[in-house]
Formats: sequence, C-alpha cells, structure tokens
Amino acid sequence: MSSELLQGWEPDPLEGEGDQELISVFNVLRQADPDGTRVGRLMRRTLDQLYDGQRTGRYSWDQLHKTERTHFGTLFEINLRREFDDVIDEGSNLDYKIAGVDVDCKFSQRMNAWMIPPEALGHLLVVGYVSDKESEFAFGVVRASADHCRTTTNRDAKVQLNKMGREAVRWLQRPGDLPPNVLLECGPDTLKAIFAPSSGQQRVNQLLRLVTNRRIGRNVIATVAQQDDFMKRVRENGGARTTLRHEGYVILGGDYEKHRLLARLLGAEVPRPGEVVSVRIVRGDSEDGPGAGLGDGFWRIADDDEPSTEGTPPVTFK
Repeated sequence: MSSELLQGWEPDPLEGEGDQELISVFNVLRQADPDGTRVGRLMRRTLDQLYDGQRTGRYSWDQLHKTERTHFGTLFEINLRREFDDVIDEGSNLDYKIAGVDVDCKFSQRMNAWMIPPEALGHLLVVGYVSDKESEFAFGVVRASADHCRTTTNRDAKVQLNKMGREAVRWLQRPGDLPPNVLLECGPDTLKAIFAPSSGQQRVNQLLRLVTNRRIGRNVIATVAQQDDFMKRVRENGGARTTLRHEGYVILGGDYEKHRLLARLLGAEVPRPGEVVSVRIVRGDSEDGPGAGLGDGFWRIADDDEPSTEGTPPVTFK
C-alpha cells in the first residue's frame, strides 16, 4: 500500500459534515459495498477487459496503447453503473443519479488527477483510481465546488481539484484491495518459462507449477492458455489437475467450499470464487505444523527444495 494513499485516512470521514447530498450518496455506496469487494472486482474486470489477455496475451498496463489507457475511464463509468444498478440510475444531465442526486463519474490513471468538465462544476463526483502494479485502488466522493477546484483550465475548459478539493474527497476505499494479477509479480525467468511452451495446456501446467500458494484469477489462466475453453486446462480428465497430481500438486478452486476448507487447513492462500490456488504437498507429521489428514496419512505444504512424496495426493478434485 502506498504511503501517499494512506496519508489522511479517516475512519469516519463524514462525521460533522453539512453536505447532506454528499452524505446521502456516500452512505448509499457504502451500504451497497461495505468492504470494497464489489468495486475491487469491478476494477479487476475493467483492467482485464482492456488487456484482453485471452486473445492478446497481455497482462500489464504498460503493454496497452495510449488510446486504450484513456478508454479505461469510459469502461469504468459503464461497469460501475452495471455493477451497482441496484443503487445507481442513469443520469439525465450527468453520468448517474444516486439517492436522487446528480453525480458525475471520473477516473484518473494518476491519483488526484481527475479532469472535471464545466457541466460537472458544483456537482458531486464519484472518483476512482487503480494501480495494477501496486495491486490497489481508491474510490470516493467529492463536491466539485468552486473552492475545491483550480482556477486554471485545459483546452477543453476542464479543471482539476486543488489541495482543498483533494483533501475534501470522502473515501469509500483508500487504498482498496485489488484482486491480484500474479503475472505482474513473476520475475522475467518465471514469465519466460510460463509462456515458452507452444501448447496452451503446457503453459497452464507451467503456471500452476511455478506460481504456488498464490490466488490465480480466471483471467490470468485465460491469458496464459489463450484458448476458448481455458478453464478446461485446469480441470480433471487431462487438465492440470490430472497431470500435476503426479508431481504432488493439488489445485484448489475458490468455487468449492471443501477446497477453501483444505486451503485453510494447509495454511495456504484461500482462493475466492473464480480463483484457484496451486500447492505442492508432501506426507508429513501433525507436529510439523498446518496440514490435513487425507486418505491414509497427514499432508502438508512442501518446502521449496523438498522432494515430492512418491505416489499421488489421495484426494480427487472436481
């Protein structure tokens, strides 16, 4: 988490304020997404939508063209409306109507760099920022009042928030926890090894061998497989679960409660819905630490330099 985002965090940002419209909009959004999970997933989906990894193999903001980066703001506006259609209505003069209040939507690739058009001046804004590299996002509400905006404009007569305006943003999430993009966290040698095979199945196998005990989202698998039925490359009956079991790996899926339970017993990262976690396990002893009784023995996560146990893990997964 960046120190810039943490600076000025307020647990109760609306206490004592008098802007009743801002309070109403803030409270509606907070009630709809108390912990930021929905906005975090929305940010992840929007990034992945731009990367289009299944067809392009891209997974990084740096791989996008400039015009594609500027398109994120439009996608963010559309996806936010769709995600929160239970509380956000189509606006008449501005982007949205929330709690009966006209609200404009702004996204910036840099924190605090939102460009505010003349028609939004005086109105409320929902503002967003995301960094895939830092795995964080921010999402808040602010009034684009005259004392919150700079006096200088760009060629399109748009303005930015001044220091007072930036301090006036009431944060719903700052920083929020962006669902991970594990490919950004891999070193160049690991990435080269993952993408080297010509077969999509072999690339997925390599991903699940080399990126262990980490939450891996569906889009990462799609980016590596670059095939239509990319999740088939993970499943039984010829997928990675069948192949890698013989090497001591189990692949835990966040869509199954028993998989999440086993992850907790092993002391592994717990996958969320739509994610998998690959772990290599070996036979051990209950005194070794976290582990699970499977079949006729006790199994735990293997150390990096520890040879795999002969035989296969005794659990069959869907």
